[in-house]
Amino acid sequence: MKKIGRKRRHKSIARKIKGVESRPRLVVFRSKKHIYAQVVNDSIDKVLASSSTLSAEFKDKKIKTTNQDAAKEIGKIISEKAKSLGVTTVSFDRGGYKYHGRVKKLAEGAREGGLKL
Repeated sequence: MKKIGRKRRHKSIARKIKGVESRPRLVVFRSKKHIYAQVVNDSIDKVLASSSTLSAEFKDKKIKTTNQDAAKEIGKIISEKAKSLGVTTVSFDRGGYKYHGRVKKLAEGAREGGLKL
């Protein structure tokens, strides 16, 4: 039931937030073990940048994947990748999750990395 509710909320949010070239969408997905982030341009249906706790950049840091420190680090990594593509402003799509815990820390990490949410 929780998954169904989250998917319904995410669909409702995604209808309102569209990632365009000037302001793509920063999408978050979290599982029990990992957290994933993608910068998406919906006008051309393309993922511009992505990062997760499974990526090589993150694994070099030797941080546990399930905590808030990991989420903050993923936010910093995704902001670096987005800035290298010339993206400075994004729309934050929390994926139907509450803005709390790991999702909040990912957003804070992205802000610290230089993205405007």
